[in-house]
Amino acid sequence: MQNPPRWVSTNGDVDRPNVARLFDYYLGGAHNFAVDREFAEQSMNHIPTAAMVQHTRAFLRRAVRLCVANGIRQFLDLGSGIPTAGNVHEVAQQADPTCRVVYVDNDPVTVAHSRTMLRDNAGAAIAEADIRDGDAVLSAPEVRGLLDLSQPVAVLMVAILPYVAEADRPAELVGRYRDAIADGSYLVISHLTGDEQPEMVEKLVSVATETMTPIVARSKSDIEAMLTGFDLLEPGLVLATSWRGEGEPETGAEAVSYGAVGVKRPNG
Repeated sequence: MQNPPRWVSTNGDVDRPNVARLFDYYLGGAHNFAVDREFAEQSMNHIPTAAMVQHTRAFLRRAVRLCVANGIRQFLDLGSGIPTAGNVHEVAQQADPTCRVVYVDNDPVTVAHSRTMLRDNAGAAIAEADIRDGDAVLSAPEVRGLLDLSQPVAVLMVAILPYVAEADRPAELVGRYRDAIADGSYLVISHLTGDEQPEMVEKLVSVATETMTPIVARSKSDIEAMLTGFDLLEPGLVLATSWRGEGEPETGAEAVSYGAVGVKRPNG
């Protein structure tokens, strides 16, 4: 069981459901408010949102373990939300305590809570920045202090790119991070898709508008365009639950997201 949250005081909207706090609730965390819990319970009457989030977290854990097994010891988690139970630093540091993790989120409340949660962990930190501003992310004190980008790093874009609008050119955004990291670095990506469950995903996109954080579902070919310059590890770009999965139960929620892990090739 998680320790009770140590609430912090900061500016931010606590009167509307917040994506990071919703994810925390779906994952069994304690860093959420009544407005989040009410919204989450209502959404689960129509969509298996908790199962979707839990499948995504299971994919993240598998991918992080693989990165550590392949020699990666530093992680940059973009659009991380609150690092609740089973997040990157816990999984990576359990495998190797020398692993270093920097989370990035642009919500000040999320960042404040996360800093409180991580304050006793010298190998993990969170930077407040918008992932669409790669320069701001990569120059953040937390990133410069914990990570050496001249050496291979795992960049995690798990369930965050659906929040990047077409106008912000998501494939080019991924490319900017690719160009900033060393050859041999890893990209871990998952992305919402309506390819397999279009009606369910359409409902999810509609519900997301109520959080003031709209999302975009994309096709497999759209996501493939984001992976330019990376050699994908087996089994390639597949449904996230199928990516080296462990036979997760079928609820419909297992077919709403693609996942892949790639390695930056030389001159990628």
